[in-house]
Amino acid sequence: MKQAIEILRKGGVILYPTDTIWGIGCDATNPQAVERIFQIKKRDDAKALITLIDSEQRLQTYVEQVPDVAWDLIECADKPLTIIYPKGKNLAENLLAEDGSIAIRITKEEISKSLCYALQKPLVSTSANISGEPSPQNFSEISDEIRSQVDYILPFRQEEKTLATPSNIIKLGINGEFKIIR
Repeated sequence: MKQAIEILRKGGVILYPTDTIWGIGCDATNPQAVERIFQIKKRDDAKALITLIDSEQRLQTYVEQVPDVAWDLIECADKPLTIIYPKGKNLAENLLAEDGSIAIRITKEEISKSLCYALQKPLVSTSANISGEPSPQNFSEISDEIRSQVDYILPFRQEEKTLATPSNIIKLGINGEFKIIR
């Protein structure tokens, strides 16, 4: 963990297990690190990335206004839930969608939560695959191309064969309107 945090603080990119699938991550406040993730994934930078935080208390630090319905959704979620909030703040500009929105998930998984807590910043969490290719369901499915481009691979949960699934995603508007993305 200590080595991963040092790398993240220096603007590096890591490969790590999350509460859903394995992710490529970096400090979500560092625009150069975020840009590097777009390059590794060969992803159009107009497509936004998901950000992980370790607690509900941090949400208002990174979201301009949290719609009331968000708190109910967070409380009732029985599996990982990513919420797209209308206006992000205190994050790398290139992490925000074109409309200024930001996708945030409060992680409860031990490793990703510990990373966020130790870094004291949000962590980018995007699937460990080239854009357009299937998301790996466990570590063994992550391509050598992805593995070779990150600065550090966390040595946890690599032997697991459990088939992981991405989070549900809901986009919220300021007035409580919402759209289910997945």
